[in-house]
Amino acid sequence: MDVHDPHSSFIKTPQQLVVVILLAFLVPIIVIILLVQLATSRPGADPAAHVQAVAGAPKPGDKAAWGPRIQQGTDTLVQSVIKGKGAMPPKAGNPALTDAEIRAAVDFLVSQSK
Repeated sequence: MDVHDPHSSFIKTPQQLVVVILLAFLVPIIVIILLVQLATSRPGADPAAHVQAVAGAPKPGDKAAWGPRIQQGTDTLVQSVIKGKGAMPPKAGNPALTDAEIRAAVDFLVSQSK
């Protein structure tokens, strides 16, 4: 007759013990890393989103509308975004944007509209 010992462990070999100890350390560390990445990640723009102009701003790729703006120079365009212009608030409504990020966005829009 086989008697079941209620105090027996599911760990039967030293290899199983090593695996359980490693997993006990690795799983929480991986979870913490993933949570930190989730908490510190910034939302990105959806590349599939429809592009639309707001409050008289030209659409990317509209060469006729961007032409006069491009002639003013990139520095002027960047300063318009940083300081705000017309209905557009300073830094396009996102004060967390750096000047470098704004310049990169302006460069991108200009390159799409030449």
